[in-house]
Amino acid sequence: MRWILTIFIGLCVLTSAIPWLQKLGIGKLPGDLNLSVFGRKIQIPIASTMLIAVVLMLIGKFL
Repeated sequence: MRWILTIFIGLCVLTSAIPWLQKLGIGKLPGDLNLSVFGRKIQIPIASTMLIAVVLMLIGKFL
């Protein structure tokens, strides 16, 4: 139950930080998919997710 709450809070924080992260280039990397379906904008940030995971893994390893 604790992991579900942690993941939910993390997703809420990242979703609210998307405009700020896009100014840094996250979400616009090669490999990130931006689709428009029936007027809705869908973003699938594959490359950005991998980049963030590597950075967090390095931070965790050195701390």
